[in-house]
Amino acid sequence: MNYYDEIKNKIIDEQIYSKAKKCSIERNKLNAYVEIGKLLYEVSGKYGESVIKDYSFRLSIELNKKYSIRYLFDIRKLYLFIKVHPLGAQLTISHCRLLFKLNDSNEINYYISQSLFKGLSKRELESIIKNKEYKRLPVEYKNKILKNDELKIKDLVPNPILIKNKNNIDIVSEKVLHHLILENITEFMKELGNGFSFIDSEYKIKIGDSYNYIDLLLYNIEFNCYVVVELKVIELKKEHIGQIQIYMNYIDSNLKKITQDKTIGIIICKKNNIT
Repeated sequence: MNYYDEIKNKIIDEQIYSKAKKCSIERNKLNAYVEIGKLLYEVSGKYGESVIKDYSFRLSIELNKKYSIRYLFDIRKLYLFIKVHPLGAQLTISHCRLLFKLNDSNEINYYISQSLFKGLSKRELESIIKNKEYKRLPVEYKNKILKNDELKIKDLVPNPILIKNKNNIDIVSEKVLHHLILENITEFMKELGNGFSFIDSEYKIKIGDSYNYIDLLLYNIEFNCYVVVELKVIELKKEHIGQIQIYMNYIDSNLKKITQDKTIGIIICKKNNIT
C-alpha cells in the first residue's frame, strides 16, 4: 500500500465533500431567504414598510439574534433580485448582495455568469466589480452577449487592461512592465479573460539569422490557440502590429498543430498616457 497516496486521496475526498456540503448549505440558506423575502415583500405591501421595523425588533428578541431592519430589507431585496435574475439563485447571499448596488441588468448577468463559470469567491467577485471588468469589455463583446452571437477570443479581453502596481513603480521600460506582470502572472491572466494559461516568458524564436524574444507566450484552452503577448510602454504604432504578426506566423508555422486554431496576438501598450 502507498500510504502517502492513500492519505492524500482521503484528504482530497474530504475537501471535495466539505466544499459540496458547504455549497449545499449555502444554496438551502439562499432558497429559504428568498422565501422569507417574498413574505416580507407581501406583508410590507399590505401593511407598509414600518412592519419590517416591528419584525426586526420581535425577531431579535424572540430568536436571540440581531435581525437589523437593513438586513430584513436586504432579504426582501434578494427575493426581487432572484425574480429578475434567476441564475443568481445558484450563488450565495453574499455574492448577491454585492450585485444589489448595480443598476445595469446586463452587467449583473455578466457578473453572475462569471461567478458561476469561474467559481468566484465573494472576495474575487468584489475585486472584478471594483476593477469595473464589465465596463472595460469591448462594446462588440457586450453586443454579442445580448444577441447570443458566437464569441471570439479578442472579444473577451478588457480594454484597458489593468496591471497591478502595488509599489507604484515607474513603468519606464518594457522590462519593468514585464517584471510587474511576472510578479503576479496568475492575476494577469485572469485580467485577460477566460481560459488563459502561461507557457513562457521571453520565448526565444529564430527568424532568419537572428533571434527574437516573444514577451509572453500563453495558450487559451477555451479557444484552443496560442496567444502571443507583446509589451510596449509607448502608444501603439503600425510597426508594432507588423512585429507581432511575424511572431504569430512563426508560432503557427513551428508550434501550432493541425487540430489547433490560429495564433492570436495581444499588444499591451500605453493608452491615454497611462501604461
